[in-house]
Amino acid sequence: MTSPIFSTDTPKSILVTGGAGFLGINLIRYLLARGHSLRSWDIAPFTYPEADRIDVLQGDIRDRTLHDRAFDGVDIIVHCAAALPLASSEEIHSTNVDGTRLLLASALRKGIRRFIHISSTAVYGIPDHHPLIETDPMQGVGPYGESKVAAEQLCRQFRSDGLVLPVLRPKSFVGPERLGAFELLYDFAATGHNFPVLGSGQNRYQLLDVDDLNEAICLTAFGEADTVNDTFNIGAAEFGTMRDSFQSVLDRAGHGKHVIGIPAAPAIWTLRALEAVHLSPLYKWIYETASKDSFVSIDRAREKLGFVPRHSNVDALLRNFDWYLANRDRIAKGAGVTHRVPWKRGALSVLRAVL
Repeated sequence: MTSPIFSTDTPKSILVTGGAGFLGINLIRYLLARGHSLRSWDIAPFTYPEADRIDVLQGDIRDRTLHDRAFDGVDIIVHCAAALPLASSEEIHSTNVDGTRLLLASALRKGIRRFIHISSTAVYGIPDHHPLIETDPMQGVGPYGESKVAAEQLCRQFRSDGLVLPVLRPKSFVGPERLGAFELLYDFAATGHNFPVLGSGQNRYQLLDVDDLNEAICLTAFGEADTVNDTFNIGAAEFGTMRDSFQSVLDRAGHGKHVIGIPAAPAIWTLRALEAVHLSPLYKWIYETASKDSFVSIDRAREKLGFVPRHSNVDALLRNFDWYLANRDRIAKGAGVTHRVPWKRGALSVLRAVL
């Protein structure tokens, strides 16, 4: 059994797991503006002004006693919740694999036929060719990448059991509320420092604006079931080199600073050592791919979904940087492991002093 097309003219009740996170709040705002009814389900508190306009459920997706409450009256589920790479390997597997399995089973049991899973291009590991396409082998690197591969395997199983289950693999996405590793770039730019990149920075590196990801989610939420019941890469259509993209932020800051290339091989060995002793916020998939080309084909999303990205790499980074400058005073001074707070810099904090 498959569900029919969901008309965008008819408001729907949509559950967003991870609704208090970076993607979650941007998606909730995007859908509220289009007249839909939203429920956020997140282990973190929902501390946004939109709290009085949505139904907020605070709790763990792995808590099965909350599933009836979470899924009550829901038409569509968008599963954004995930433990990110800086969490422990146990937490990553428990949340990203076991938690996803529980959600899928409950959705199937309760007859919710449209379940959108937000995966990651981390499933491709460290590739040897570009552009990457959806049929390329999945080779997750580290606990996070491995968990995303396992979660997709679950999605294929439940798709065969009757769920309409679009899987989106977005490139690294940026926009309002995004900090995490990108906060390093924005802080260096705002305080008038050069910014280091591994290698020459001439590698082509694709990003994604969060609103373009939101549009892709909507296309799979409301499209014809037979069309959307597939796996899609999502990324910017217009992107250049990492050097050019990051230099645009330094130029916007106006301090006359530049992207500085550092030799990749010794830097990677140093970062491996720092990660091993928990003195670096950068994990293997980031630093092993940062000096290499990294981009995916979005042809399938264009052809099947009608996906047309509106923002280039530079557009996305500058939109995020402008938000950062406007909100810098209220950004959490602490550090954590989510995309909405700065990440602990560890030994990397010394770089700002020398650049």
